[in-house]
Order: sequence, then C-alpha cells, then structure tokens
Amino acid sequence: MKNNKIEIKLEKSPIGHKIGAKKILIALGLTKLNKIVVKNDSPHIRGMIKKVDFLVNVKEIKWISQI
Repeated sequence: MKNNKIEIKLEKSPIGHKIGAKKILIALGLTKLNKIVVKNDSPHIRGMIKKVDFLVNVKEIKWISQI
C-alpha cells in the first residue's frame, strides 16, 4: 500500500439511507453527487468505503515517486 491512492466518487444520493452512511460520506469529503476525492490507501479509509460501497465508486491509483 506504499504510495497508493484511492479515487472515490459519490455515484448515488444518500437521501433515504441511514444517518451513519451520510456521516461517513461527509467524513470522506463526499458532499455532492458526482464529487471525486483522492485519499491515501489505508485500512481506515477502506473500512469507511466498505460501509458505503453501495453509494460510491472506487478506483485505485498507483503513484510512482520521482526522487
């Protein structure tokens, strides 16, 4: 998971879903439909995504560090 990022896009509206799912989306930074955020790949973020996987689309991004 070194240098890996995750691109998360809010595909479906959280309207009508439980408040927990809405709070997780806000914590991820997904406040509007079709918004895309890029986060570091970590178990914490993966757990949040698993809770709202029916609302989001996830894409892995491999970063190559140039030193």
